[in-house]
Amino acid sequence: MKAGMSRPTARKYLEAGRPPEELQAKHTWRTRPDPLEQIWPKAEAMLLEAPELEAKALFEHLRGIDPGVVQEQHLRTFQRRVKLWRLQHGPDKEVFFAQDWEPGRAMQFDWTRASELAVTIGGMPYEHLLSHSVLPYSNWEWATRCRSESLLSLRHGLQESLHQLGKTPAKDLWIDNSSAATHRIGTGAQRDFNPEFVSLCEHYGLTPKTIGIGCPNENGDVESSNGHLKRRLRQHLLLRGSRDFESEAAYDAFLARVLGAANHERQEQLAIELAAMKPLPPTRLSEYDEVHCRVSSASAIRVKKVGYSVPARLIGQEVKVEIYETELKLYTGRQLLLTLPRRHSDRGLVLDYRHVIDHLLRKPGAFERYRYREQLFPTPVFRQAYDQLVARQGQRRGTVEYLQLLKLTSEVKQSDVELMLVDFTSPPCPTWSVEQLRRILQPAAQPQLELTELQPEWRSYDALLNPIEEVAYAG
Repeated sequence: MKAGMSRPTARKYLEAGRPPEELQAKHTWRTRPDPLEQIWPKAEAMLLEAPELEAKALFEHLRGIDPGVVQEQHLRTFQRRVKLWRLQHGPDKEVFFAQDWEPGRAMQFDWTRASELAVTIGGMPYEHLLSHSVLPYSNWEWATRCRSESLLSLRHGLQESLHQLGKTPAKDLWIDNSSAATHRIGTGAQRDFNPEFVSLCEHYGLTPKTIGIGCPNENGDVESSNGHLKRRLRQHLLLRGSRDFESEAAYDAFLARVLGAANHERQEQLAIELAAMKPLPPTRLSEYDEVHCRVSSASAIRVKKVGYSVPARLIGQEVKVEIYETELKLYTGRQLLLTLPRRHSDRGLVLDYRHVIDHLLRKPGAFERYRYREQLFPTPVFRQAYDQLVARQGQRRGTVEYLQLLKLTSEVKQSDVELMLVDFTSPPCPTWSVEQLRRILQPAAQPQLELTELQPEWRSYDALLNPIEEVAYAG
């Protein structure tokens, strides 16, 4: 009964004195004809030539060559035959070797795209990456949002992770062959570390290590943790009930809460790592690059191959620019002049119409062939408004009227102007003017009459009541 065998069967084996393997004859014959007999030699030859062929695709191909030889119900049999062939004659698969990590010795760093989380900031889609650091021994992790795989995001992400830990690994920092950390030597595949990245590692006493080109499995802990982190974030977003955040700071606080909860379960292993780590250096490296630019006659500066418009009062002035991952800060001496959002690109101009609108109103003829004219339409509805004005008033008058519209937009909230333009540019497209918008958005203040409070003064009236001697005139 324990063996799951009936009494008669057990009695048969006991009386024979031999186990089932000896009593049962080997099954070396087929009980029915082989349905793949005609196509299998051709299939085997094709598998030898291209082992990566999938069984279903190969089966459909052979059926198309010889219709009627095999039927659709033979697909499962063909797939089993292909699987058996791969086990017997197929190419070897890659072998992965499990690693034993020494506590506190190394940290792994990588970037992962987070757009799949569908996070929005103030209702607008937020395209971003996460710079992700992991300790392989304890799986402690930290991540910060960034816009690109740049040295600035590497510097910021690594320093945030190390200062969250309060210590630095004893020896190694592992990273892939990103251009933020490495550069190509000559024309071959060999790569060397960038001097700026080496300087960052030296500051924290780390030895930079890179994985093989096209071998992400060598950075396996952080590569695997990338998927786990995003899955955890998706679950917390679902629990939160919304993927929209008021600001980037609110999103940062959300990331910190999720990572803090995940690391709470790793405290025991982390304590072993921290005991083997080194203390942090007393200073933290700046998280920006610094360049000096001269403002051109086009009221623009060029930073890392990208132009940025600035107020025209700065034309000819040399300014110091601090380049952060998401913004630029312009200084003259130690005085901050303005902050600009940074664009990650290698060409073009980032134009703010507020910087040039006053000068375009003085030279409206320059608008038609202005190289960056398309950037003077902040949103599609502004382009519709321009086309409508030109169609109704002609090229020159319509252009001047549109420039007046941009001037008004620079003085009030752009969203308020957009709401009104949507109504004016939608059918039946009523006639409108910028002066009409100005009266609505900037109503003239009513003059206030100043009323002086009357203060009675009685002395002069009393003087009238006093007797005064009359003076007679004798002519």
